[in-house]
Amino acid sequence: MKIGIVCFPTYGGSGIIATELAHLLSKKHELHLVSYDKPVRFEKKTDFFFHKVELLSYPLFKRVPCCYSLALISKLVEVTRDYALDIVHSHYAVPNAVSAYLAKKICKDSLKLVTTLHGTDSYLVGSHPSYKEVTQFSMQQSDELTTVSEYLKKLTLTKFDIQREITVIPNFVNPKRFKKLGKDRTQKIICHSSNFRPIKRIPDIIKAFKIISEEIKCSLFLIGNGPERPRAEKLAKNLKVHDRTQFLGNMKNVHDILGKSDLFLLPSEDESFGLAALEAMSCQVPVVASDTGGLRELISHGEDGYLVEVGDTEELAEHSLRILSDPNLQEDFGRNARRKVLEKYTPEKIVPQYEDIYNKILNNQ
Repeated sequence: MKIGIVCFPTYGGSGIIATELAHLLSKKHELHLVSYDKPVRFEKKTDFFFHKVELLSYPLFKRVPCCYSLALISKLVEVTRDYALDIVHSHYAVPNAVSAYLAKKICKDSLKLVTTLHGTDSYLVGSHPSYKEVTQFSMQQSDELTTVSEYLKKLTLTKFDIQREITVIPNFVNPKRFKKLGKDRTQKIICHSSNFRPIKRIPDIIKAFKIISEEIKCSLFLIGNGPERPRAEKLAKNLKVHDRTQFLGNMKNVHDILGKSDLFLLPSEDESFGLAALEAMSCQVPVVASDTGGLRELISHGEDGYLVEVGDTEELAEHSLRILSDPNLQEDFGRNARRKVLEKYTPEKIVPQYEDIYNKILNNQ
């Protein structure tokens, strides 16, 4: 098969999964990745083609979102014609799925379209009045529509008036890369990784860490960047935990930190899946997360982590201390988390599900 994958190159889960999928599919198929920059998980040695979407630098178009959509359409038309693509798989609906649909119409061929919804492209951005109708249309026109969790599937069907099947294919993680490493036995390491948006509730982590650090010797590693970072840094100073808190910024080798961590916190207001939590679980790191969204499908409360009420920092700290104060419990939770990953969320389990979808739509043409 000749497959095109469209994604954003940023540190969000959609771009990470799309890029990992491209690396894996390229071992068996001709793969073309299309984006405005090389994604963060892009490897130097790769078997797939990368096509950069070039943007026109013109004052009138500055800060006009449609400019990227138009440039993406043109690039997809070019790649489809030059390489005779069979399928374009869009990760994130806005504007990727819309651009893919218009590229298909321009090419006037049998190009098949697959759209994978990752979360905010469905219930936040895509459902905004400015985008809802066109997002809904692109979902309906895709030959296959998938989501990364049952939660996101139900939410999509609630937010949009679409009459079609939606297939749930969860995210995956490479357990050979994300694995347990040697831990620092002089102190506990608590970790968090995200794009530091308000929905991630970074201040809750710092408030909980204040409580935890008063009971046990520990450090907090915060991986990522975003609009909430200045507020988080200020709060860490105000609560006098800045000397034990490290803001590491964006990192490509997140697994190097996760593998040495003792606990992962994800107190998000909402999560469609929780890829960051999955990566921690693969490293045998217990997760304490919000009892919301797709996290309920990923984490088994009391078996491989704990789920807490959104915004309850005392409960977040309480469950964290329970794990960190009991080495046997921490070990059991970590082992159970790793086992779950190996049973359900490896590339060997997930990638064939996408291939089945590709084969189905090509055979039905």
